[in-house]
Amino acid sequence: MLGTIVNAAAILVGGALGLLLKKGIPERVSGGIMQGLGLVVIYIGISGMLKGQNALIATIAIVIGGAIGMILDFDGRFNRFVNGLEQKLASKTENGSKFSEAFITTTLLYCVGAMAVVGSLNSGLSGNHEVLFTKSILDGVSAIVFASTLGAGVLLSAIPLFLYQGAITVLAQVLAPVLSDAAVAEMTCVGSLLILAIGLNLLKVTKIKVLDFILAIFLPIGLVLFM
Repeated sequence: MLGTIVNAAAILVGGALGLLLKKGIPERVSGGIMQGLGLVVIYIGISGMLKGQNALIATIAIVIGGAIGMILDFDGRFNRFVNGLEQKLASKTENGSKFSEAFITTTLLYCVGAMAVVGSLNSGLSGNHEVLFTKSILDGVSAIVFASTLGAGVLLSAIPLFLYQGAITVLAQVLAPVLSDAAVAEMTCVGSLLILAIGLNLLKVTKIKVLDFILAIFLPIGLVLFM
């Protein structure tokens, strides 16, 4: 759990520093930084997509996962939940929609991808925290920028990250027989597709409801075994 604890702490520290710098970063600069981050997120998404070995698995996962998410309205339910938290936790001067945007964007960015899954597995199976320590540096730096531009919702993303990565770490030995190299590769591919969507949303090119597709990340576990 050490790697996950350090990762969550890095987000909290980075987010706090970002809030302190909020009034000190001109809007023109912060807007440019957000565009730059959007480009980096797109790069991360494309890089991860290339690790997939079977496009059919990614296609089926996205279609089925997206259909289930839209029917159950994952995005709408999550936004209503976050807005409820915002009324209790956010300052009176902070815009609620921006709080929700910060929480959703950073939660998905920090939890989805190869480093979160593989790093947590390494941490649980062998006590090797190197991947999560590296991820902590990346997440901490991005938290500074996100918090300075989007606000306090970034800090709240440390909670789902801790629960998500912590659960994988604790259950690593149980999941190991299922999470083969092929399964992790396909999960990374699908997750990276969603990271790409986040990058496009950050650049305001699209308005994809990424949360509706979140279930698709886990479907390759069964699809790899089946195929």
